[in-house]
Amino acid sequence: MARFNSPFCLDLDDAGNLYVADSLNRLTNKSFVLLWTIEPLFKQIRRHMAPTSKDGGQHSSRWKRCVIEGAGLDAISSSSPAPVSPPCPTSADFWRAVPAAAQWRSALGSQSQLAAVLLNTRGFADDANLKKTVLYDLHVAHGGKMVPFAGWSMPIQYSDSIMDSTTHCRTNASIFDVSHMCGLTLKGKNAVEFMESLVVGDIQSLKDGTGSLSVFTNEKGGIIDDTVVTKLNGEELYIVVNAGCREKDLAHIGKHLAAFQAKGKDCSLIVHDDRSLLALQGPAAAEVAQAMTSVDLSKMYFSNFKTMELSGIPVWVTRTGVPSDKAVALCEALLANKKVKMSGLGPRDSLRLEAGLCLYGNDLNEDITPVEAGLAWTIGKRRREAFDFLGGDKQLADGVSKRRVGFLSTGAPARQNSEIQDMDGNVIGEITSGAFSPNLKKNVAMGYVEKAFAKAGTQVKVVVRGKKNDATVTKMPFVPTPYYKIESG
Repeated sequence: MARFNSPFCLDLDDAGNLYVADSLNRLTNKSFVLLWTIEPLFKQIRRHMAPTSKDGGQHSSRWKRCVIEGAGLDAISSSSPAPVSPPCPTSADFWRAVPAAAQWRSALGSQSQLAAVLLNTRGFADDANLKKTVLYDLHVAHGGKMVPFAGWSMPIQYSDSIMDSTTHCRTNASIFDVSHMCGLTLKGKNAVEFMESLVVGDIQSLKDGTGSLSVFTNEKGGIIDDTVVTKLNGEELYIVVNAGCREKDLAHIGKHLAAFQAKGKDCSLIVHDDRSLLALQGPAAAEVAQAMTSVDLSKMYFSNFKTMELSGIPVWVTRTGVPSDKAVALCEALLANKKVKMSGLGPRDSLRLEAGLCLYGNDLNEDITPVEAGLAWTIGKRRREAFDFLGGDKQLADGVSKRRVGFLSTGAPARQNSEIQDMDGNVIGEITSGAFSPNLKKNVAMGYVEKAFAKAGTQVKVVVRGKKNDATVTKMPFVPTPYYKIESG
């Protein structure tokens, strides 16, 4: 994406999402960019809206007031020839024009640091400095709205809305390009032993061709990153780590690997920057893939791994993703099926939240342990008894004072950093992720509360832009996830 030209437009919708486009004309063409890296600014931005006229139920023009604390910047939106369909279902009345970048920076005065953050985060950065996956041109050809994400240019959505794309994935199949994530291989006679020194999972007990979610921990028991570990065989492991944690993960692994090798242990690390990673997700995913291979996919269960060909393209396939060095051809072959659409970061985040899955940096960090995060199930029984991983004694012996739980709430959706209070107004926790669920048509969120308030059904309040909304602690996932598993008996 090129740098934004003057004038450009911003929108903060009722759900707390900030959008930007480089001209009013682009807004009418539904060309949006979501800037969600600046969540702390939501507390500093207040908006008051009042339509000046209505025509047949549609607003023909709107006045908007945007107050950024310390600046008092006012702006007026232009009339639009047709109603604009917002990317967020809770944003029915929106859009305001904002002065050109230089004027805005001047208007903000003492808030120049705030302006710099807005002008230099997602949507304002030059695309030339971003890494691109091999599917970049395909994304653009399919109408992908490209945004900076963890140093990569990635699609947040395509021509359909985030809401429609999310519901499509729940009923058909969607392709997600997750090639920005970092794929690694550990090889050697002591590869399993080394991996178990860094993660909490029982990798030794995994059968060949199976995998499991696990987490890297630090000496305090905090989560450095979450990862999926696949055991190809007793001497080879395939690992995927988050793009945003790549550098610190590689540094962490490298430091411990050097010490491990210095003891005469046999283990080496390979970083797969030459591969792509695709996720084909949805109830029609297996049907679509089955038409492209002679391998019986009905015998592949959740977390299973196999090498095969899809439409003649050699790939590694698991129930969690598809790595291939011929990603464009594979993606085009998948898209030949009318049940398949491409999907971006926006729907991906909605889907993971509906499934109650954590996002590192929001719901997990180095000060949160797996037990607090509700991930104690990732710690194998043998590992619990041995405490033979970093911070094991801190995680299990010391107990926890807080828990990650789910919420259903009223009012505007609760977002990261929204305060959680008990019914007497005492602060008991904080929201870490939240949104309007396109499939449930209601607000969902997750966050951490004091252990005494973690029971499902507990009534609490969540504070959203100064207003206390009712919320109920709810079991996750919010939308059931039918993992394809071997039936017992």
